[in-house]
Amino acid sequence: MKIAAVIVDVPARQTDRPFDYVIPEKWEDVLQVGMRVTVPFGARLLQGFVVNIKSHSEVKTLKPIEAILDVTPVLNEELLGLGQYLTETTLCFAISAYQAMLPAAMKAKYEKEIHLVHEEDRACLHETIQSLFADRSVISWKDVEHTNVVPLLQKEIQKGYLEVVYRVKEKAAKKTIKYIDIAVSKEQIHEAIEALPANAIKQKQLLTLLLSAKDGMPLKELLEQSGASHASVKALIQKGILSEREVEIYRDPYEHREFVKTEPLPLTDEQKQALAPIVESVRASKHEVFLLYGVTGSGKTEIYMQAIEEVLRQGKEAIVLVPEISLTPQMVERFKGRFGSQVAVLHSGLSVGEKYDEWRKIHRKEVKLVVGARSAIFAPFENLGMIIIDEEHEASYKQEENPRYHARDVAIYRARFHQCPVVLGSATPSLESFARAKKGIYQLLTLKKRMSENGLPTVNIVDMREELRSGNRSMFSRILFEKLQDRLTKGEQSVLFLNRRGYSTFVMCRDCGHVIRCPHCDISLTYHRVQQRLKCHYCGHEEPLTYRCPSCASEHIRFFGTGTQKVEEELNKLLPEARVIRMDVDTTSRKGAHERLLEAFGEGKADILLGTQMIAKGLDFPKVTLVGVLAADTMLHLPDFRSSEKTFQLLTQVSGRAGRHKLPGEVVIQTYTPEHYSIELAAKHDYDMFYQKEMAIRKLHGYPPFYYLTLITVSHSEITKAVAVTEKIAAYLRAHLSKEAIILGPVASPIARLHDRYRYQCMIKYKREPNFTRVLKTVVDRYQQEISQGELFITVDTNPYMMM
Repeated sequence: MKIAAVIVDVPARQTDRPFDYVIPEKWEDVLQVGMRVTVPFGARLLQGFVVNIKSHSEVKTLKPIEAILDVTPVLNEELLGLGQYLTETTLCFAISAYQAMLPAAMKAKYEKEIHLVHEEDRACLHETIQSLFADRSVISWKDVEHTNVVPLLQKEIQKGYLEVVYRVKEKAAKKTIKYIDIAVSKEQIHEAIEALPANAIKQKQLLTLLLSAKDGMPLKELLEQSGASHASVKALIQKGILSEREVEIYRDPYEHREFVKTEPLPLTDEQKQALAPIVESVRASKHEVFLLYGVTGSGKTEIYMQAIEEVLRQGKEAIVLVPEISLTPQMVERFKGRFGSQVAVLHSGLSVGEKYDEWRKIHRKEVKLVVGARSAIFAPFENLGMIIIDEEHEASYKQEENPRYHARDVAIYRARFHQCPVVLGSATPSLESFARAKKGIYQLLTLKKRMSENGLPTVNIVDMREELRSGNRSMFSRILFEKLQDRLTKGEQSVLFLNRRGYSTFVMCRDCGHVIRCPHCDISLTYHRVQQRLKCHYCGHEEPLTYRCPSCASEHIRFFGTGTQKVEEELNKLLPEARVIRMDVDTTSRKGAHERLLEAFGEGKADILLGTQMIAKGLDFPKVTLVGVLAADTMLHLPDFRSSEKTFQLLTQVSGRAGRHKLPGEVVIQTYTPEHYSIELAAKHDYDMFYQKEMAIRKLHGYPPFYYLTLITVSHSEITKAVAVTEKIAAYLRAHLSKEAIILGPVASPIARLHDRYRYQCMIKYKREPNFTRVLKTVVDRYQQEISQGELFITVDTNPYMMM
């Protein structure tokens, strides 16, 4: 007898362990570790992952496995081990870790059905229920759950006439098309053509077309080319001359795009020096972490591509991570142009079906290279030769919900397993990575020069306080406005960047200072001009715009903050001849909108590209010679120890969009704090000086990379409960961690209420705590019962990126 240890689809502490099931004899040779199965769990049927197969169990009576959901394992041995690593380092449940590695289409969909137990019981049912089951023995719970027959059904279930059965269905549907084949010999086809009446022209064309096709034709194509109807095909199938079959096809998000084939570019001496150690590491199958620190426009992407060529020559596979969806269009174009059909793409802009198909291409070993956002790090490759993380400093590489992993840590774990290099690339590396490179933990490779002869763009810092004093109330400084006009005259392009993170258009009363806030969250409501509504960007609450202050009834209601729509209107007023493309959440929410807008700008259909975060990095347009930053300091004042670093990175990245080719570039940064070191040094493109200054501040205040951080957030609908639990946790940590650990709090979170739940937090700073994970696990286990009742939430974020 063989037994399977299965992790079931119940994300809770009590079920966070393997459960044993008997493998039915018919599947003993079929079932493998890493496959998904359906198993009975209590009254339900659940999906689970087989993590082990053994010959005996401690449990006396075992239930058998209900069904196998896969033909081959969806998680290989390495990924199962990675799941274990994630549960230990991020304190998530094993099931959450395994599901994070698979496309959403493969997560189970549970459907409840009511079954008639025995046919002979039909007559015993209540007449209303009898009519429900009139011509069937199964009904879907969805059809009856909101009707008044539920009490009657419950009574029949209690009597044992009916039973509840849970079906596990996959969201994933394979896409198929109909193919038509010849079902007889060629001679018989010629005979059939001869035998057809003279007026059956379409049927004759159909058969002639199929004769010239090698192995059948898609039905749609056959009908289009022959001009025949479905009826003609059907008639020939009924005669046994033709046959029909379903053929599986992939949903290709890029099927309507032509990618121009590109060749490797000649490298500068600096690029050759950076590439050599990476190639050496690939050839020697040696695990090393390289930090490729190169100014914007220094040709990091070309180094990635030539390193990947070496990986493919060795018969191995590679993963390239890019931050967020905004970077993917141009990256996809570059990689598809160079490597063609060997590339699979995984990012959030694809549909569920497209992601599933791209994942299956990787799983079936039909591609060698994956380009994608954070979750592409879990691509099921079995012979990895390299992992590249572009713009490695980006916060989007950290997942903000369970499992709270950082893609960089997962990349290093996988690369160690495969004995291959990891390349982290950035013009503004994160302080943690740069400190590791300085210490020799990572190998530092530097590119100081741009590919274009122009070098880095010149940067002008404008003090907006001076502009106000001199009477300029516009959102554009005089110098920026003049330079925009100049670019329009010359037929060059400009990029305007509005730093919106942590800054939104809110509504305030000028008489009493009242700000309209969300009734469920401690956050001001954002004004959306198009719908004339106020919305909460956390819980989704919305209300119509009011023209009277709800506090003092004054009519002096004013909008504060600058949204992209407002900037666009101002541009249309001041520069009516300028063609503007706006990129923000509103204009890019539709599928493929991102790509279309960037393509239009690349083709010169607009003079100004106006946008938020999503246009700050990775874009490369030859005609862009001016970049304007409208609000440089909105991020500086957020309650986050990384705010200076994020500001410096963002300004450097966005400045790097100008003058990347033959035409020289200029940057105008508008700010109210021109004296802040992160703004001054971003203008000089001086990362090394910024690193020294910021490291001194981090050391003084005990922040990473000098200390590790963990943030524990407790939330509850009652404020007293939230405070009490946080206090108990802080006291427990003080008692069980070493004297070197610093425990701050409990304090209210920066956003103290979300979704009607009060939030308190405590922060732990530590250097070496051997028992740390065990202590944190004990903390979470202690409150398990209250957590499972849904009253109390406790989140533990090791190495947090979001402090809000």
